[in-house]
Amino acid sequence: MVIRRAGLADLAALAALEAASFVCDGVSRRAMAGFLRSPAALVLLDEEGAGAALRGHLVLRFHARHRIARVYSIAVAAAAMGQGVGRALVASAELAARARGSAAVRLEISVDNAPSQALFRACGYQVFGHYDDYYEDGGAALRLQKML
Repeated sequence: MVIRRAGLADLAALAALEAASFVCDGVSRRAMAGFLRSPAALVLLDEEGAGAALRGHLVLRFHARHRIARVYSIAVAAAAMGQGVGRALVASAELAARARGSAAVRLEISVDNAPSQALFRACGYQVFGHYDDYYEDGGAALRLQKML
């Protein structure tokens, strides 16, 4: 397992994983390119080895006005599910957030996404809120947070 910062050369693979992972509300190719270029974002990816197949990615955003980082997207390839990819990406994102001075990490998860909820709860995240009609399809979301 190799986790590293993604670059523009990884854009096609990142966009393909997003498209395969989300029916709606996935990060568009254009938005992903913006995250890759932004100093206020960090895109991490997991691959089996240098130059190997992409197994997962996580987009983390930082805010200039407060010390809360936000997981904007996380996706794990179907073939890599259950292999610790998500947990490793979350741990790496938390280390990066701490290094940037963040006091907490927040995210939203669909109320219907039990695997993602289980991952983040196992990593120490707690539900602190709820949004009705949060996603394009009208689905609700849970708000989770972990203090660093």
